[in-house]
Amino acid sequence: MKNIPKKMHAVLLTGHGGLEKLEYKTDIPVPVPKDDEVLIKVTAAGINNTDINTRTAWYSKYKSNVGGSWSGVPLKFPRIQGADVCGIIVSVGSKVNKSRIKERVIARTMQTDPKNSTSPNMITLGSELNGGFAQYVTIRSSETFSINCKWSDAELGSIPCSYSTAEGLLYRVKLGAEKIFINGASGGVGSAAIQLAKIRKAHITAQCSSSKINEIKKIGANKAISRESDLIKELGKNKFDVVVDLVSGENWGQLLEILKPGGRYATAGAIGGPLVNLDVRTLYLKDLTFYGCTYQPVEVFKNLIKYIEKGEIKPLIAKTYPLKEIRKAQEDFLLKKHVGKLVLLP
Repeated sequence: MKNIPKKMHAVLLTGHGGLEKLEYKTDIPVPVPKDDEVLIKVTAAGINNTDINTRTAWYSKYKSNVGGSWSGVPLKFPRIQGADVCGIIVSVGSKVNKSRIKERVIARTMQTDPKNSTSPNMITLGSELNGGFAQYVTIRSSETFSINCKWSDAELGSIPCSYSTAEGLLYRVKLGAEKIFINGASGGVGSAAIQLAKIRKAHITAQCSSSKINEIKKIGANKAISRESDLIKELGKNKFDVVVDLVSGENWGQLLEILKPGGRYATAGAIGGPLVNLDVRTLYLKDLTFYGCTYQPVEVFKNLIKYIEKGEIKPLIAKTYPLKEIRKAQEDFLLKKHVGKLVLLP
């Protein structure tokens, strides 16, 4: 396509720390696609917990913040974050068919590592790779997927990270028409998990703040309870086949108690705190299976494309912001007063 500028606006992460580490620039060189890459004009990029966690080095277990990325490898700064990418392909590398130009696409957040493609190795947008908080981004052609639907750019831009995380959780535990408990249900991943569990005909109990219970039921939860609830008193022991945990925190032990013997526990987040007390007797006496879910096979993303094109899920957009207002958007994100996704529009 013609009229690709030489410079673009983008948000640079200049180091680990607070919002002051996010610098909006208007003179960043537009990247040139390598042989196997496409150049995407970004039309929307959702905000995710991982954007904040990467900026603050939350993933690092060390006070020095060494290894502040998903992989544990120190980030190279400046970095353009943004785990979600929706946009239009405007140019391609020499090994990519030019017919891809003008395709509307979304990109995998958790991508196959070209240097080590064996499971569970991966590299991620906005961490090891530049992501969607920019006007343009280059991504390997194999990691971008054409999509045919009537959704807006903001709606599509809300999907890649949170919905693939949710689908990855349910894919790993092989959820069927079973009883599932989802905590952190009002966030991007939790609300996605409700819809994706519904497709599988599961009976869904969701936990969220009291003010969001009615909205969570509208999304598809059969039952919703307050995050202040005592799970054992309200739900009883040995009630659920699957627990999807996005919160962790001090009440984590109750999640194991509400699982049936032989139940499956899956986690992809710990917004309530990453350190928990595990009574190992509960784990082995109940024959529980634990799943840590970050890596995703490509089938997970292909499933999302299918669900969208078949109209089986609906996007949940709380608010959109221009890219230059990223600090305000992340401040609002951290308040956790919304249901669904906040999305930046480059």
